[in-house]
Amino acid sequence: MRLFIIPISTRRALIYSRTFSKEVSKKVSLTDRVTSKVAQTWARWEEADKGWKKHLVSWGNRVQQRIPFEEWGLKSIPSLSAQRRLDPSHGSQPVDVLFPGNAIKEEKLQALLRAIATERQDLHRKKMWWSFLAAPITAPIGLIPLIPNVPFFYLAYRGWSHWRALNGSRHLEFLVEKNLLKPVSYPALEQLYAKRVSRALENIPREKPVLQMAEDVENSKDTLLLRMKDAKKLASILDAPELALEAERAIVQVEEQLLIQKKKEEEKSSKKEA
Repeated sequence: MRLFIIPISTRRALIYSRTFSKEVSKKVSLTDRVTSKVAQTWARWEEADKGWKKHLVSWGNRVQQRIPFEEWGLKSIPSLSAQRRLDPSHGSQPVDVLFPGNAIKEEKLQALLRAIATERQDLHRKKMWWSFLAAPITAPIGLIPLIPNVPFFYLAYRGWSHWRALNGSRHLEFLVEKNLLKPVSYPALEQLYAKRVSRALENIPREKPVLQMAEDVENSKDTLLLRMKDAKKLASILDAPELALEAERAIVQVEEQLLIQKKKEEEKSSKKEA
């Protein structure tokens, strides 16, 4: 298992976990079998030219894009028990955390990981129970012929999603508390972020020393660092194909949030001037 910290802006970062190929369990869990079956069904529905399947898939994809990137990141981290099934030695050896040292100070990484692990736990716990308790109420809709029980499946999916994110956050918290995370400033990431930080922070020199560039990032206002095309670059650099989609989602969401924040600041400024 290896963790990646991907700064999306100067204040917001995506966490992503990649499991090594050798850590493939011979015993596939029930959850994994159900998830695989649902994914296959969804893929078939995506091929529909028209009808309720096409509309449902279109709506479902939009919903997934609105799920916070922080939740997707935590979901990528397996539960502690699941990881120990894959690797019995897990918990006794440090886990590498790859990050760009010119965009995040190494001494700040522990605090960042602790915040990622803990700040959303209450939200995921509450939303998980709400979704699971509300889902059975929608069950009667399934009695209507030829109409899929969308509310039930949506609530069940969201409950499962929050459950996965909660387990991932607890696993990450365990690693932080046990001091089992080993920061590794990855040179290939540093090269990419040297260009992006230079562009975002008014063209500071790309050749600026790593620690000084990280200091500039820390002292700057919240600014978007990555472009959409960087998502695939990150996936290639880190040999994690699934990361591209997660990074794209995070970039879109953070860009939207920054635009909303900028608009609010402009409105507040105009009111003061008036």
